[in-house]
Amino acid sequence: MEHTPTAAWITEAAGAAQQQGAGNLLRVVLIVMLLGCALTAWFLLRGYKRKDD
Repeated sequence: MEHTPTAAWITEAAGAAQQQGAGNLLRVVLIVMLLGCALTAWFLLRGYKRKDD
């Protein structure tokens, strides 16, 4: 696996996104957002499960 600078990788990704359109990028963003919301909700709500006996 060859090493590519970050700027080159971002430029290549932007070029690929322009060729494919925004559909795939939007799909990935929505999936990451939903997973992030679920993990955040789990992290915040897990404290309410404790029993104070």
